[in-house]
Amino acid sequence: MDSLHNGKFNISHETAKEDFSLLLQALDASISGIIITDNRLPDNPIIYCNKAFENISGYSRDEIIGHNCRFLQKEDRDQKERETLRTAIRDGKSCIVDIRNYRKDGTLFYNELYMSPIKGANGQVDYFIGVQNDVTLRKKAELDLRYQQELMERRVDERTKSLKESEDYLASIVQTLRESLIVLDQEFKVLSVNEHFLKTFKVTAEETEGKLLYDLGNGQWNIVALKELLENILPTNNPVEEFEVEHDFPYIGKKLMVLNAHRIELDGQYRDRILIAIEDITDRREIERRKDDFLSIASHELKTPLTTIKGLVQLMQRMVPNEASEKFRAVLNKTAVYVDRLNNLIAELLDVSRIQTGNIELHKEVFDFDKAVQEAVDTIQAATKYHEIRITGSTGEMVSADESHILQVINNLLSNAIKYAPDHKDIDVYLSRVSNFVKLSVKDQGMGIRVEDHKKIFDRFYRVGDIQQRFPGMGIGLYICDQIIKNHGGTIWVESEPGHGSTFNFTLPLSKQPA
Repeated sequence: MDSLHNGKFNISHETAKEDFSLLLQALDASISGIIITDNRLPDNPIIYCNKAFENISGYSRDEIIGHNCRFLQKEDRDQKERETLRTAIRDGKSCIVDIRNYRKDGTLFYNELYMSPIKGANGQVDYFIGVQNDVTLRKKAELDLRYQQELMERRVDERTKSLKESEDYLASIVQTLRESLIVLDQEFKVLSVNEHFLKTFKVTAEETEGKLLYDLGNGQWNIVALKELLENILPTNNPVEEFEVEHDFPYIGKKLMVLNAHRIELDGQYRDRILIAIEDITDRREIERRKDDFLSIASHELKTPLTTIKGLVQLMQRMVPNEASEKFRAVLNKTAVYVDRLNNLIAELLDVSRIQTGNIELHKEVFDFDKAVQEAVDTIQAATKYHEIRITGSTGEMVSADESHILQVINNLLSNAIKYAPDHKDIDVYLSRVSNFVKLSVKDQGMGIRVEDHKKIFDRFYRVGDIQQRFPGMGIGLYICDQIIKNHGGTIWVESEPGHGSTFNFTLPLSKQPA
């Protein structure tokens, strides 16, 4: 009987061991960190942890067993969640908290902790089991979302406050602008105008606001070009920029104006409102015209005596006596060089004058583009000893263009490549045919040009600041190149970055005439 009893006991004992072993394997296989603390011992120490808890915390089992769970918070002891845990342990209850913990290497992570009591046969809490999950990503997302919400609310409050505080301030700015402003509704009735508009066009607010734009001042704004702008262009939601209108107004005479118009909408309100900014450029355009006239007259007046001086210098060069000193010959030759430079400068100023007055003349003839480029390169190469100009590719095409003007563009680009890259000898010229265009590129290894200056360098008299300091000039060469290429139906542009050189490119349409 005893042996039978012992046999049953052994079977039960073995089953319990297998069940316990299976339980441990299950706990270690869990992706959640699991710990068990002994509430019967002082400070409720950890007596068991699974592999997942070791991975989450970065500590090994030997470094975990015997410690209270609070060791994971290190110095971060002011969390309200800690008080929640203390209360639950004291009262022998379950709780769920998200708490900040720190791995062994000091990395912060957020722990989602489910803690439950385990009671003994006497009803007392003997153990606590804690199931923990690393919710760092979720917590960060929640914190980021909360931060963004708070930031958005703060910005909305600040914006609302700013709008309220600045309404009068903005209104005063609008009234003091030296530009006429009109706000229209979708029926083109005037909702408001600023003081500058009233003064410029000699009208009152009573005569203007609430009236149809085309009826203002006995129909003075009934302008065909303006009607087309408002009724055909703006409804497409495209802004109108730099639109020139010339009109003869009663009382104030003929005016040349630049109009910029936009449909506006603010915070879902004022739908289909139209803002028109009017700049009077009558005086400015007249000043530019007088400046161009002066430039043209001055250039012509300088051309005649300079031609005489150049002829006299050339005559002196031919009549230099054999016994003349080398210093005399050098000074005379240098004089000839500077006379040529001055002559080229005046020629460029005359070109600018012709372009501005629309009198640039193109004498188009069919010529071999590749041959013209080669001759231009040979001429420039002969005048420079330090730089080496290489030609790559070919077009094999004939173009119908003003050869002298195209050569002027090529010479200018090559001269600039030499001038602005004095410390780099290589200059590359690339020729290619692109669709129905021929393309030429001149690449140097110079100081480069900032992106924001890429378009401006083709403006008349524009000079990049740092380039102006090192290389003086008037800023008209590229402007002339741009106008010549545009008048031929091509385009010219630059690709450049500071410190990486520049590549100037232009295209010309292919000749439609037989070669």
